[in-house]
Amino acid sequence: MTIALTANDAKKELLVQFCIAYCGILSHHALCGTDTTCKMISEATGLEIIRFLSADHGGDQQIAARIACNEIDLLLFFRDPLSQQTAQDPAQLLRLCDVHNIPVATNIATAEALIHALERGDLDWRNIVHAG
Repeated sequence: MTIALTANDAKKELLVQFCIAYCGILSHHALCGTDTTCKMISEATGLEIIRFLSADHGGDQQIAARIACNEIDLLLFFRDPLSQQTAQDPAQLLRLCDVHNIPVATNIATAEALIHALERGDLDWRNIVHAG
């Protein structure tokens, strides 16, 4: 599966810690995401991650385009709902995930639920849909 990773500034370190904790699971999947976030994750975990532009330079749009083309299977977007940050507007990403039935986590609780489901093989729904 291809997993996209991104986070608002206030949540970047939390996503890094999440990736450290679940490095073993994440290492079995293709990872991509926005530049600064993925640089931090890669340096902390050693995970190989395809890095797009930073969010304020179009990285979110690059992720959105890949979601629209069915190239992303799961999105982990740790967002800060209290932030006034405008560089990352989650509405487009979340809408595209809904349109294309992409599981998405915007907080650590949901991310942990999804990562455990991924580990169990519960998220391999695309093969089930295409096989039927």
